[in-house]
Amino acid sequence: MSVQEPFPAPVIASDFDETDKSVTARTTSVYVYEAPVRLWHWINAFAIATLALTGYFIGTPLPTMSGEASANFLMGYIRFAHFAAAYIFAIGFVFRLYWAFVGNHHARQLFAPTVWKASWWLEVLTEIRWYLFLEKQPKKYIGHNPLAQMAMFVFITLGSIFMIVTGFALYGEGSQPGSWANRLFGWVIPLAGQSMDVHTLHHLGMWFILIFVIIHVYVAIREDIMSRQSIVSTMVSGHRTFKDDDPD
Repeated sequence: MSVQEPFPAPVIASDFDETDKSVTARTTSVYVYEAPVRLWHWINAFAIATLALTGYFIGTPLPTMSGEASANFLMGYIRFAHFAAAYIFAIGFVFRLYWAFVGNHHARQLFAPTVWKASWWLEVLTEIRWYLFLEKQPKKYIGHNPLAQMAMFVFITLGSIFMIVTGFALYGEGSQPGSWANRLFGWVIPLAGQSMDVHTLHHLGMWFILIFVIIHVYVAIREDIMSRQSIVSTMVSGHRTFKDDDPD
């Protein structure tokens, strides 16, 4: 890799192999996340926030409303916002799955963590030690580190599929037999036992994703500060910038 002093030239992802091992000294900036991935990330975050807020009120409706019942449609608006955000969330997930095939290899990390490699699991343990303040120096990764890959796969990939399937099963129940949602997802309710069971599972899924979001935001800010590499701004610009020249 050629480097020009005193300012190293930006490095593109193709200069590294598919395994995304740690970044060496002198690397300053790497283009990681393409624009469609970044756009999906922020739209998905907005959809999740809307779904969580409206879903909470759907599960725990307001106890009373002032005025005549015929003059209030607040819960109707809340349900509409929930359903609209659900469509955005589901369509966005399908698009993100498509981009995993047509985008760069960083776009595939969300769906295909290399769990069959022993070295990958060793790096997961290293990252756990780093987050527990047992490692003195962080390893630097161009894309997601192995622990983040595993967390993203479980909570975003599998979690999204679970929430889409259970959510549209409940939506199909309300839209009656014959609707597209009921035809595609009507099997979920009998499989779970009854409608209330699916409601409970869907509600629990929301809390699992919200807990992940809280941890995700904390870790992103922590890494920005402690590992001396950009995390938050990378999802805006697409570039990961390494703020020092220390090797791994």
